[in-house]
Amino acid sequence: MTEKVDVWAEGVAKPFGHFSQAIKMGDMIYLSGQLPLDPATGKPVGGEFPVQAKQVLDNLTAILAACGGNLGNVMKATLYLVDLRDYPEWDKLAKEYFYFLPPALTTVTVPSLPGGCRLCLDGIAELKPSEAPAGTSML
Repeated sequence: MTEKVDVWAEGVAKPFGHFSQAIKMGDMIYLSGQLPLDPATGKPVGGEFPVQAKQVLDNLTAILAACGGNLGNVMKATLYLVDLRDYPEWDKLAKEYFYFLPPALTTVTVPSLPGGCRLCLDGIAELKPSEAPAGTSML
């Protein structure tokens, strides 16, 4: 049976609740929803949506790196938005981070998130070698 490993990445704020940043089982990584928390303070970063979205993606990048992966390994993600009008800004930034092959994405609007955050992102990744074309790199 494959061992279940609790993942904690340095440089990522601890979650508000009692859960792991991620769980790794074999080649699979199950990423908990990441809020835009500043690693130094554990508090949400500035109120501007692009700033918060970048922090969420940076947090997920660090957690995946702790597992030996990167954003190119994400197969499925769920984006939770407080305001659906922020989606165009999300899409613009996501194209920079998921520039090779974006994951399947579900977007859900929610009435609120902890700490007044405007978004949260979770995902499922597989640590199989990337099939990026020669000359490209993943974040």
